Amino acid sequence: METRVAIIGVVVENHDSVEELNRILHQYAEYIIGRMGIPYNQRKINIISVAVDAPETIISAISGKIGKLHGVSAKTAYSNFITTKGGADE
Repeated sequence: METRVAIIGVVVENHDSVEELNRILHQYAEYIIGRMGIPYNQRKINIISVAVDAPETIISAISGKIGKLHGVSAKTAYSNFITTKGGADE
């Protein structure tokens, strides 16, 4: 299975969507390397970066589900580094 490292940038404008956002992130926890959240109190938004190492289909699913939440936007930046996991060498 080929995996890529990516960063999903998330901007939360609707705080009512935070619980569902956390549920989605928990659902994909095995692929998450780490995450960092920054509250931007002046604008009443939260900015979150989520680093993942996963197959492209999983990264796309995570970003897509997050982006469908009301008042939440997500964009993904992919690395060019591709790793094969689960091969004979592991």
